Amino acid sequence: MMFGAWGNPDHADSVRIIRRALDAGVNFIDTADVYSQGESEIIVGQTLAQVDRSRVVVATKVHGAMGDDPAARGNSRRWIMAAVDQSLRRLGTDYLDLYQIHRPDELTDIDETLGALSDLVHAGKIRAFGSSTFPAEQIVEAQWVTQRQGRERFMTEQPPYSILVRGIERDVLPVAATYGLGVIPWSPLAGGWLSGRFGVGRDNQSRRAERIPGRYDLSQPANQRKLDIVTSLSQLADESGLTLIELALAFVLEHPAVSAAIIGPRTMDQLESQLGAPEVYLDDAVLDRIDELVAPGTNVNPEDGGWSPSVLRDARARRRRRTPLPTPAF
Repeated sequence: MMFGAWGNPDHADSVRIIRRALDAGVNFIDTADVYSQGESEIIVGQTLAQVDRSRVVVATKVHGAMGDDPAARGNSRRWIMAAVDQSLRRLGTDYLDLYQIHRPDELTDIDETLGALSDLVHAGKIRAFGSSTFPAEQIVEAQWVTQRQGRERFMTEQPPYSILVRGIERDVLPVAATYGLGVIPWSPLAGGWLSGRFGVGRDNQSRRAERIPGRYDLSQPANQRKLDIVTSLSQLADESGLTLIELALAFVLEHPAVSAAIIGPRTMDQLESQLGAPEVYLDDAVLDRIDELVAPGTNVNPEDGGWSPSVLRDARARRRRRTPLPTPAF
């Protein structure tokens, strides 16, 4: 997500960062059509042209708005079929290893989405497909529809997960384990909160604050609470002989349901600071201390959950509309 206008606009530098990650043993690249409106996919495609494509697991996503056209978004069959071809062109490849539905779409029946994705598998354009930031009940529904309708099934889920965002421990991770889904969490550094940029004596600023202020505005109690926890986590990392980044990534990798953590470096230095995390193991005392700071199964700030249903966002969806009775005439 950090390659392109949203982060690093230098294509050559972004390609160097990806090449360094591949040389270090990373073999999975995750992007999305909506990241910088296709620019991220173009940068990934420039990299794929320089390496052995067969050794790289390439994943992208569909759902987000691509321009002003109201039909160029969502999870409908029409848009999925158009969007996948556009992504393939930008990536410069004739197939995707993993195609993901970026968010739920309350306006499209899940069977329509699964049918389109199944057809793309049969056509050879994608090898597998998955969901991203789906609530547990919709993951289960998709598996049921797959069985009843004879569709191909979601093979992965990409949820938000970090020390500060643990809500998926309550339901998504157990459900994923039950159905054998690969889990590839996004934002294991909690959108930069666990990168070392936040805490006492830090500038406590993020490049993403303008786009998603609810996750960073320190006037909000939940974000102030995050700042207090980060200060304690930094101390815990120091006592453990780790960087905060290593502590954060190792925590996510510790969960047995997690397949891999998705990192999002913008610079080479950021990448280098994260490459060693898979070699870090946290003992029970450290994990117990993390549990004390952030209770299992909770999000410190609910805004960090990544998606919420319209019945929670729109009060009208929770209130019965009553037509006033006419005044009787006498």
